Amino acid sequence: MQETEKKKEPYILPDATTLKVHSAMEENVEHLVSLFKVLSDPVRIHILKALQVSELCVCVLVEITDYKHSALSYHLKLLKDANLIDSRRDKNFQVYFLTEFGEKMLRTIESSFKKGF
Repeated sequence: MQETEKKKEPYILPDATTLKVHSAMEENVEHLVSLFKVLSDPVRIHILKALQVSELCVCVLVEITDYKHSALSYHLKLLKDANLIDSRRDKNFQVYFLTEFGEKMLRTIESSFKKGF
């Protein structure tokens, strides 16, 4: 061994930390993966932002976005299945709104981006 080469010490984790890391790596994260997939589409983010301003009926969303009703219905279903939005019937209209989880998620994401990541 040359003098300039130094023997490196191995990186050692305490046993408790190793167990926690293994546990974290084995954890079922499908719910998080699904949520990130739902949030990965700009159309769905725009819908969430619009619903952050006000509850809206599908007819208003169609008018604002120029998307077809069927396309919006698809995105709304994904958002609803992710528990980010919900809807209620108001006379002849289906009105969509952010759930508490949707509001918290959107606020958290927006504040994270304002702070930088």
